Amino acid sequence: MAAVHHRYATVRGQELFYREAGPADAPVIVLLHGFPTSSFMFRNLIPELAARYHVIAPDHLGFGLSAAPPAGEFDYTFDALTELTAGLLGQLGVERYAIYVQDYGAPIGWRLALADPGAVTAIVTQNGNGYEAGFIEDFWKTVWEYQRERNPVTEANIRGALSRESIRWQYLTGEPEQSLVSPDTWNHDFALVSRPGNDAVQLALFRDYASNPPLYPALHEYLRTTRPPVLAVWGRNDPIFAPEGARAFAEDVPDAEIHLLDGGHFVLESAGDEIASLVLGFLDRISIRN
Repeated sequence: MAAVHHRYATVRGQELFYREAGPADAPVIVLLHGFPTSSFMFRNLIPELAARYHVIAPDHLGFGLSAAPPAGEFDYTFDALTELTAGLLGQLGVERYAIYVQDYGAPIGWRLALADPGAVTAIVTQNGNGYEAGFIEDFWKTVWEYQRERNPVTEANIRGALSRESIRWQYLTGEPEQSLVSPDTWNHDFALVSRPGNDAVQLALFRDYASNPPLYPALHEYLRTTRPPVLAVWGRNDPIFAPEGARAFAEDVPDAEIHLLDGGHFVLESAGDEIASLVLGFLDRISIRN
């Protein structure tokens, strides 16, 4: 099994942690995690992909083992997180790469592609939305209310997403065999988002998520004109992003490969072997080059 390196880099004055594996001269795939996790979510996938690909999986600022400066000292937006990711890839000399996006990783991946369309060789999305279709109102209404009006009630409601029980819910809801999901996942994530001051970081990103849907028309135009190969591997029982979010990619990339798996938002935890096989087969077929 491929060795996985655990590294740090200083980008624009901020310390970012990232995992790296695979041959240095192989095509690159960048793994972009979602909320509330980190590159830890890819801990089992990385060695599988690294047998044939050069894998880079950063922790976004404020997440995982990357630095988490207070919200008053850093403007936590998806634009800012994208700039840090692009800066890290630049330092590593990565000019062309495939992206694997999940949840928050999706709007970061979309911004990277829109800023440099020729850099992204392929897209793998695992429950990472790029369309209005797929947003499940029962989950998102709390976020939308907080974005529309910040007051003690809306803030208290959204803070519930930072609790251990809420994070556990994200991992287990929709999983047909919940015992396949390790409690290490939600306990690891909860410990890190519970660091002093990190609540304000997460609240800032909840607010800034409103900046993502307005980018969708540009994303769709990019998909139609650039036609990057797209693979969607989606937990069909996700309580946050429904399967319609996966199917929508075929509207702009008709030959997009779409696989709805029996799992939830973090389907990688229960269907990791299947997803690794699908991703490797997809990358091998399109013969990505860095």
